[in-house]
Amino acid sequence: MDVSNLLDAQWWIVTFGLIGILAIIFAETGLLVGFFLPGDSLLVVAGMGASATVATAVGLDEPFPLPVLLIAAPVCAIAGAQLGHYIGAKTGPRLFSRPDSRLFKKQHVEKARHYFEKFGPPKAVVLARFIPIVRTFLNPVAGMLGMRRRRFLLWNVVGGILWTDGLLMFGYLIGDKIPGVDRYILPGAAVIIVLSVIPIIREIVKGRKEARAIATPAGKHHRAAD
Repeated sequence: MDVSNLLDAQWWIVTFGLIGILAIIFAETGLLVGFFLPGDSLLVVAGMGASATVATAVGLDEPFPLPVLLIAAPVCAIAGAQLGHYIGAKTGPRLFSRPDSRLFKKQHVEKARHYFEKFGPPKAVVLARFIPIVRTFLNPVAGMLGMRRRRFLLWNVVGGILWTDGLLMFGYLIGDKIPGVDRYILPGAAVIIVLSVIPIIREIVKGRKEARAIATPAGKHHRAAD
């Protein structure tokens, strides 16, 4: 398998079909190793796959049933996030002391915690759905930081429906209304990925500037003391 396929949403839907899409949505939001999966672009392309024209063009035997997608995708996203919350509540601070590996970086957990504390629990749970990596790690962070399960469930449902059904309907309307849109699936998916990564890049840049600002006075003080 070509490694580049892992970031190709069209490859995912053609290879794994409807069940595969739902499993990926669950894994990305519920399993700590699912952060690399292409959730945003996958949902848009899956919505496009509900259009008969696009389904034929990308090699699907038949269009995805849109009503099933609109119900099952949110359910999987919500269930996955609840699992993540449960893992965080049970794991506790050990989540932060877990050693780095190829599929786990402590910086991802720290970034999720930053969003949780910056926006507050309700808004963070909803907004995290639209930010890659953060949507995977914020759920266990919410559990670890003591956000009550019922309160988390409420905002998890809101965020899960807005994210999945919003992107699915966006993809479906594009696929149904724009002739020849199948030719732009890959470029479109790439644009979605880039746009979704911009908030992360901005936070990284901001964090580095803040770190330099804190370190600079300390450095000047040290040189003055010498």
